This record gives sequence, C-alpha cells and structure tokens, in this order.
Amino acid sequence: MTTQTNQLKVVPVAGRIGAEVQGVKLSKDLDATVLQEIKQLLNEYKVLFFREQHHLNDNSQEDFAELLGQPYAHPTVPVKENSSAILELDSIQGAKANHWHTDVTFVPEVPKYSILRGVTIPSVGGDTVWANTNTAYEGLPEELKKLADELWAIHSNEFDYAQLAAKATNEQDEVRQRYRSVFESTVYKTKHPVVHVHAETGKKHLLLGGFVGKLEGYSTSESEKIFSLLQSYVTRLENTVRWKWTEGDVVIWDNLATQHYAVADYDEHRIVRRVTVGKDIPVNKENQRSTFITKK
Repeated sequence: MTTQTNQLKVVPVAGRIGAEVQGVKLSKDLDATVLQEIKQLLNEYKVLFFREQHHLNDNSQEDFAELLGQPYAHPTVPVKENSSAILELDSIQGAKANHWHTDVTFVPEVPKYSILRGVTIPSVGGDTVWANTNTAYEGLPEELKKLADELWAIHSNEFDYAQLAAKATNEQDEVRQRYRSVFESTVYKTKHPVVHVHAETGKKHLLLGGFVGKLEGYSTSESEKIFSLLQSYVTRLENTVRWKWTEGDVVIWDNLATQHYAVADYDEHRIVRRVTVGKDIPVNKENQRSTFITKK
C-alpha cells in the first residue's frame, strides 16, 4: 500500500522488504528532514529504490553518500580512477558477484549503508535481489533460534567467488581470475556472531552469506550443514525483493540488515557504481563484539 511521509511517496515493492521512494532528487543539498525520513525508511524497509536519478554522476553520487556517513574504503579493491570512494562493478572486468552475501563481512567493522547507481544496464537480466535477515531470523523455529543465538562464524574474503575457483579455461574466466586475485590480494579473517543485534532498531538479524567459511567449534562438514540450514531461511522467497534496473536508478540499503545477490543471467555489458559509508562492529545479545582473527 502506498504511503506518504511528510515529504516522500513510499511504494512497497515486496511484503517484507523493499520500497520505492518517489518525489525526491538525491543530492548533497538534500533537505535535512527528507534525509532523516530516508534513514527511518531504511530501518523499516531495509532497501530503498529511487528511479530516474540521471542527474547524478560519480562526484555527486559521492557527495550525496557522505550525508549518510563516512565513506568506507574497500579493504582490497581499489576505488574507481578519478574518484575518492566509488567501487565500480563492471561485468567486463569480471565483477559478477552472483552469490548471496553481506558486503565486507571479512573484517570486524562492517559497512553500514551502500548506495548503488545503475550506469550501464542490460536490456534484459542483471536484476539484483535483497533479503531481509531479520524476518529470516524470526522465521526460525524456537530451538533453532536458540542454537543460532550462540553461534559464531569465521568470515573470510578467500571464500568469495568460491564457485568460480576452477582453473581458467577461456578469456572470460581469466578476467574473473584477475578480478579475484585483486579481491584476495590480502586475506582477512574475522569472527562474527551468527545473530547480531542491529544498532539502530535493536532487532536480531542473521549474519551469514558467502564470506562464511566455518562455524566456530564445528567441523567443516558440520558447519556446512548448519550454515545451509540457516542460510535457507534468508533466501526464502518471502524474505526477498527483486529489482529490475534501469539506467539512472539508485538503490540504498542497510548492509547489516540484508544480504543481496546480483543475478548473472545476462550477456550484455553491465556497470553499476557503489559508494559504501559508515561502519558498525556487530554485537550479539550478550553484547559480545566481533573480533579480528588475522590477515595475510
């Protein structure tokens, strides 16, 4: 059902996550009241979609993003040339992250918000899907909640694109291998609670995704089984929203309240540019914080 805040028209896109926000032009000059409404909507809907933001370029996207927090530099991937904070995801360069993940969970200070702009969009395919990790947790049976509440997971960027780790057999595979080698140029490992308490809302969220390598205290095979069971609640269709991009779209999401998946079902060129801001160290219900393990 469409709703109206003081300044904005809000149209939910799915039942449990995601809303399109209409009647706003994103810029560094955004009214403070509107900015506060956007933050409140992020707490409610987790992912916000803004169409027809064609006026934004790299510089103005960065300027707007800074209203939401301090720019967050990716630990291993360099920013786009002639920018200070943009991470460019270019399909030609191998950046097809077709797996479920929360961004940069392999370090203790996890990004708070991501602002993603559609630059070059395929005529068909290339959608992105987000999942609500709070409703995923709430959907667990009580005994599984109790187990999850006590679990800790080891996250590492060496597990990124694990399904693509086979030996390169053609030019496109070689491009992906080069991208992966940059992504994994320094390997980080961090221990996070599987269930963290959101700093803004106080709600419990599952903190899993593609960077999880192992659950503390469990063997590899045991970890895989427990992880797969818990992750299946995240990716249930009723906890997700799928967005069909058009050029000029901007999507803002709460990174620590969601997972996302970029669907790699296209052959045409695709470029999206992301600015990530803010950071939080996750805590569990006992207020125990994530801890850094190692980097090499």
